[in-house]
Amino acid sequence: MPTTENEDAALTTRSALRTTLQPAQLTAAKQRWLVWWHGLPPNFRGGLWILASALLFSIMTSLAKFLGGRLDAFQVAFFRALFGFMFVIPFAVRGGLQGLATKRPLLHLVRGLLGGSAMMCGFYSMIHLPLADATALSFARALFLVVLAAIFLGEQVGMRRTIATLVGFGGVIIMTRPGGEIEFATFVALGGAVLVAFVVIIVKILSRTDNPTTLIFYSSAIAAMMAAVPAFLFWQQPTLTELGLLMAMGLVGVSAQTCFIRGYSTGEATALAPLDYTRLIFAALAGYLFFQDVPDIWTISGAVVIVGSTLYITQREARLSAQKRRQEAQARPISGDSPVAPPTSALSGQDGPH
Repeated sequence: MPTTENEDAALTTRSALRTTLQPAQLTAAKQRWLVWWHGLPPNFRGGLWILASALLFSIMTSLAKFLGGRLDAFQVAFFRALFGFMFVIPFAVRGGLQGLATKRPLLHLVRGLLGGSAMMCGFYSMIHLPLADATALSFARALFLVVLAAIFLGEQVGMRRTIATLVGFGGVIIMTRPGGEIEFATFVALGGAVLVAFVVIIVKILSRTDNPTTLIFYSSAIAAMMAAVPAFLFWQQPTLTELGLLMAMGLVGVSAQTCFIRGYSTGEATALAPLDYTRLIFAALAGYLFFQDVPDIWTISGAVVIVGSTLYITQREARLSAQKRRQEAQARPISGDSPVAPPTSALSGQDGPH
C-alpha cells in the first residue's frame, strides 16, 4: 500500500519540512499532527478516508475512459493491474516472503481469475457507457451479494432485505431503459457486478486464514497475468504520455482501494456507507465536465432506486451484525483481554472497485 496512516497526511509537506526543520523538529510536527488526527471521532476520520476513496476512484475511471478513446479496454485493464501490482510488491514483501504463504492457493487463483474478469468488465463498461451509468450499475453488486451470501454462506435474509433487493433490481431494469435497445456494455457492467459479488464471498472465506496483504498481492498478480492475453491481442502502442497516464491510473487505483479499506477499518459501516455513494456524484460531474455526458431520466431514476435499496441493505446488515456482536459479547465471560469479534456477514463489507 502507498503509505501508512501516520505518513499519509504529512506526505505533501514532508519535502518542505525536511529542508527547514531538524529531525527533532520534524518528529515534534508529526506528533502534533498525530495527536490532532487521532483526536477526531473515528467516524469522521473514516468518512474522510471514504470521501478520498470515492474521489480517487472517479479520477481512475476518468483516466480509463480517456485512455479508452484510443487504447483497447483490455489494454487499459492490463496496465491498471500491472502498475497496481508493481506498487503493491514493495509493501507485500517488506515482511519477507513467508508473509505471502497461503494454505489456499486454489481459492486465491479462483479469486484472482474472477477479480481480473470483474476488472476487465468494469473498464469496458466505464469506457463504453457514460460514467454515471457504469458507476450506478456497479453498485448492483450489493444486490447480487445478498443472493450469493444466502446460497454459499447460508446467511439469513429476512423479508425486509428481500423486498429491498427486489426493489434494487427494479432500479437495474429502469437503467436498462425498458422498451429500448439495451447496450452490450450494460450487460458487461452487470456481469462485472455479479463477479464482484462472487469475489466478496471468496474474500470472506480467505480472510479467515490469510491477511489482507496476501489477498491483494495474489489478486493483483493473477489479474495482471490474466489481462495480459487479451491486451496483447488488441495491442495499440501507447505513447509516452499515455504510459504516464496509465502509470498514474495504477497508482490512483491502489490508493483508492487503500483509502476504502482504511475507511471501513476506522469507522462504522452504517455511518460510512452513504459516503461511498458520492462516487456516483463524482462520476456524473466528471462525465459532464470531461466527456459531455448528461444523465437522462432513466439513469437518474434507476440510480436513485439502486442507491436507496443498497444503502438500506447495507445499513440494516450493519445494525444486525452489531446486535449479534453485542449478544455474543454478553454471552462470553467478562475478560479484559477478549477481543471484539469482527462482523460475521459478507454483506457487512464489500470489495471496492478494481
